[in-house]
Amino acid sequence: MIGKLDETLAFQANALKLRGYRQQLLASNLANADTPNYKAVDFNFAESMKAAAGAQSGKSAPAPLQITAPAHLRGIASAPAEVRVQYRGALQASIDGNSVDLDTERAHFADNAVRYEAAVRFLNGQIRDLTTAMKGE
Repeated sequence: MIGKLDETLAFQANALKLRGYRQQLLASNLANADTPNYKAVDFNFAESMKAAAGAQSGKSAPAPLQITAPAHLRGIASAPAEVRVQYRGALQASIDGNSVDLDTERAHFADNAVRYEAAVRFLNGQIRDLTTAMKGE
């Protein structure tokens, strides 16, 4: 029974986890807009969702980074194993080497926030439907 509930809610749960992590990356890009030599980062959400679905269905997922020494950095937050963070190229060259374009980052941030909210609403609807089914109403 619990396994079926997990399967039912897993897609939206993965979407929320990935959207939340992407929001952290985009916020970091915005916060470092004036940092010299900072390179904007992001990841392909569709690829990450496919990897998460594949990992859930038993297919192999990319191995997480291994930390072999105490001095190694752990990275930004705890990235889901399915995420492959990449640098985003600069749309316009800057003198200080920073690749953050504020308009692009704000647009991505707002789009991701709306999609996160939609995933929350879908998940709430699924939970409400499951609760109704269990109560037998």
